Amino acid sequence: MSYALLSAGFLVVAVLGGVLLARAAGASRPVLPAVAVAGAALLVLTAVFDTLMIASGLFTYEESLVSGVRVGLAPVEDFAYPLAAVVALPALWALLTRKRSVPAGALLRHAWVASRPVSWVNTAFPFAAAMLLTTREIDWLLIVGTLYYLVPYNLAMYGINDVFDYASDVQNPRKGGIEGALLPPAFHRPMLWLALATNLPFLIVLLAAGTPLSALAIAVSTFALVAYSAPGLRFKERPGLDSLTSSAHFVTPAIVALALAGARVDAGLLITLAAFFIWGIAAHAFGAVQDIVPDREAGIGSIATAFGAGRTVRLALALWLLAGVLMLFAPWPGPLAAVVAVPYLVNCAPYVRVSDAGSARTNRAWRRFIWLNYFSGFLVTLILILFWSISS
Repeated sequence: MSYALLSAGFLVVAVLGGVLLARAAGASRPVLPAVAVAGAALLVLTAVFDTLMIASGLFTYEESLVSGVRVGLAPVEDFAYPLAAVVALPALWALLTRKRSVPAGALLRHAWVASRPVSWVNTAFPFAAAMLLTTREIDWLLIVGTLYYLVPYNLAMYGINDVFDYASDVQNPRKGGIEGALLPPAFHRPMLWLALATNLPFLIVLLAAGTPLSALAIAVSTFALVAYSAPGLRFKERPGLDSLTSSAHFVTPAIVALALAGARVDAGLLITLAAFFIWGIAAHAFGAVQDIVPDREAGIGSIATAFGAGRTVRLALALWLLAGVLMLFAPWPGPLAAVVAVPYLVNCAPYVRVSDAGSARTNRAWRRFIWLNYFSGFLVTLILILFWSISS
């Protein structure tokens, strides 16, 4: 990607961020003379100090990646960053200094709980692993994408869910801790703004850095993120589609990484992605069982309310088994990953005859499931290291 395109991405992010921040702050028209003076000073300082640093040999630019237009020795692209600061910072200042009905500290505390930190790795790991195994190097795109799928993506996924699930969450005794926030109504709108503000810059950069194929993957991933919980779509209330969409939340980060890295698609890769997707369907279906009673009381449909507790548990078992069997057909060392399905089968099996009335008992298995993911991640990491050494 050229330096000009990267700089343009920062400018677009700054303009959109400035507009959003100004609206959120309810800011009046900025003091243009002061902004203009500050902007002029930043541009002059950029020209002077970039020229001095380049002349002293502190850094240089690959000529094929810059336009060739320079001010002194500084490429014209360098001036995108002070311009971005001039555009965005006044609105940010207005937002930070205005009187708030919702304290920023309280919003951040709720955002921390809402984003489910214990589950961050479940979306960041697939992106990072797919990217690293394809490119075999750590570059800025790997770092930016991993950071995005680590925190902002999870804030959007779970934050949007907590806003629009509030009516059922207040009836659900497991909400308010590691398994999800109970977000007070006063924080609903600020949470949505925070999710948008933290996701949009990363999405713009990833789109600018990619190809039409990666843009399509990002679009599908983002749509699934929103459609699962947002009013008018609410895929989470459409039995069957809820589990498919939830699985997409965890598989699409890997697909985005593969598209960004230009991975070669072969049978082994398709088998691995299919097994991962089926694993995700099973995980969502089993997780929905514990919420059958509060979901029905709130009038919310799910795969578990439609199929019943026992049948949904048996479906999850069959899907986890299928995911493990599929990995037996992957190229070596892929078959080793079949063993990863075993702990989930053992954890789920005792509940094959659970009744709808007793479905809340599966919460104990669900809590174990959360920590099983870390153990599975450890095993998968060892297998990926083996794959790296073999393929190298």
